[in-house]
Amino acid sequence: MSINLTSDQEQFIQSKLKSGKYQTSEEVVSKALRLLEVWEQAEAEWIEDVGTKIDAAISASEETPPFDGETFINEILERKWI
Repeated sequence: MSINLTSDQEQFIQSKLKSGKYQTSEEVVSKALRLLEVWEQAEAEWIEDVGTKIDAAISASEETPPFDGETFINEILERKWI
């Protein structure tokens, strides 16, 4: 497989090689791909977690009797704050 890099990507890889942390461009790309995999897994877990919380909120709202928003706000405004 061959890939084409932008000049910015090439410069980034070169800067990592010059830092001495990586010996080859393949090392840099391999590390980037591993981090992408970790990021995508974390994103998928976050999406699943948010979906679970949304489902729980919907379920809770279906079990809670509705209330009149205007009445609720008026009751708050009428409270005497101590």
